[in-house]
Amino acid sequence: MASLQQTSISLQSKLLPSSQLPRALPSLNLSFSATFPSLKLTTSRPLHGGARMSATAASSYATALADVAKSNNSLDKTSSDVEKVEKVFSDAQVIDFFTNPTVDILKKRQVLDEIVKSSELQPHTANFLNILVDAKRIDIIKEIAKEFDMVYNKLTNTELAVVSSVVPLESQHLAQIAKQVQKLTGAKNVRIKTKMDPSLVAGFTIRYGNSGSKLIDMSVKKQLEEIAAQLEVGDIQLAWS
Repeated sequence: MASLQQTSISLQSKLLPSSQLPRALPSLNLSFSATFPSLKLTTSRPLHGGARMSATAASSYATALADVAKSNNSLDKTSSDVEKVEKVFSDAQVIDFFTNPTVDILKKRQVLDEIVKSSELQPHTANFLNILVDAKRIDIIKEIAKEFDMVYNKLTNTELAVVSSVVPLESQHLAQIAKQVQKLTGAKNVRIKTKMDPSLVAGFTIRYGNSGSKLIDMSVKKQLEEIAAQLEVGDIQLAWS
């Protein structure tokens, strides 16, 4: 986490417009067929059905990355890489920079190199990100990360549980949640992802299953909604003194 925070701070200056760009960067292996043999994509964007096509492209990219990771026995490390990348690109300034068509490609690669180094990403992950930049598909990086999670979970018989709470939960509580989800699903492994959600008021929720289809709601918000339904009144407004 500390390295990601340092990355964010470092990028503040890197993302600013610069009149001095490097003349050349180290050569990169951007071969689709050599590095990602299962990847067959085009850089052009569809005029119709954009959302569906983006989902298909994200799935293709994620599967290609998983294939490479599986082939060199680095699925776990690559999953960690993807999680780091997802956090970096959750910054709107970062994604805006890489999707800006007026920013020179060399500048984008320079900043990407900073991300790779500070996040300690594997070479094939770094190569993958460069391919996304060159193919002008870095804009779907979040969708790719989500698709990769699903591919990874299927390959490793892992259940993903997203735990949302108002404040961070203690590690022992997360471990208990993981054990409970494992009992409910029979999965060999359970991965816990945490999210902060102030709207819950207190307590927590757990989403798991296919695309988060199952929900365990232990939040105060849910309890208040149930009380409101029983009383047949509208939303309860809380007034804090």
